Amino acid sequence: MTLFRHPEDRIPVLLFTCMFALDLTVYFTANNWWLPILWLALGIIPKGWISAWNHHHQHVTMFRHALPNRLLEIMFGFQTGITSHAWFLHHVLGHHRNYLDQEKDESRWMRPDGTAMGELEYSLVTTLTAYPRAFKVGLKHPKALRVFLGMGALQVALLGLLFWHNWYNALFVFLLPMCVSLYVTAWATYFHHSGLVTKEHAEASYNILHRGYNLMTGNLGYHTAHHTKHGLHWSKLPELHAQMARDIPPTLYRQPGIPFVWSGSEDKVVLSTEQVESLAQPVSARASSTHAPAESQLNDATA
Repeated sequence: MTLFRHPEDRIPVLLFTCMFALDLTVYFTANNWWLPILWLALGIIPKGWISAWNHHHQHVTMFRHALPNRLLEIMFGFQTGITSHAWFLHHVLGHHRNYLDQEKDESRWMRPDGTAMGELEYSLVTTLTAYPRAFKVGLKHPKALRVFLGMGALQVALLGLLFWHNWYNALFVFLLPMCVSLYVTAWATYFHHSGLVTKEHAEASYNILHRGYNLMTGNLGYHTAHHTKHGLHWSKLPELHAQMARDIPPTLYRQPGIPFVWSGSEDKVVLSTEQVESLAQPVSARASSTHAPAESQLNDATA
């Protein structure tokens, strides 16, 4: 019996583990004031990407057994500020069920008066309410709530031990990166649905086609497909997007964010009919077709 549910998860987990090993190396060996701060700055973008994989894990767990999943979630918690089952409660059982209803959505972008929040307001509100809203959803799902609370207590205890051993390094290598990553994750989700008022899944999400972005986030750019079938493994999202491409309005695409695009980050783009038809081909056929626009052309539409 294999350890992983899907073999595609093996390399990502190896990379997360290497990143965490570097965190521990800096924590245990840094004996000056500047190295932990430098490591905090260098880790902002990579840990933002890891947040996307933590998200995928909460939809489809990477391991077949509970123990390795819980150990992975401890590592994710230190890297992203999102502890075990927090995504599952807030996002899977909350946001995915309610994102078409802005009165209920756990990641709602609309104010009570019906106006849209700005990026900063949404990011701060979503960050500060993330755990209370996860707990509120958990009241309806006691089994998941017990795991959320138990693993959360363990995460806090482990963080406390790290502070007891070396408070300065623990602050800059673990606690502050956890807070920053949680905020960056909330900020990134603002662009997934903001401004879209609809009851149709095909019209409720923005998508990003950039190859580098989807490589680093596990195809999170195929967001309409993800919301249409959120239990589908991340590796299969491009194929589902191809099946849906003609039903997705060509206006529901965006450029990727930093570091992929520095000017016009997250700007909206509109695909041509030719680009939509290219996306509607199966991924394997698209790669071999001499008539369809090359992948670089699709990337150009979002660059």
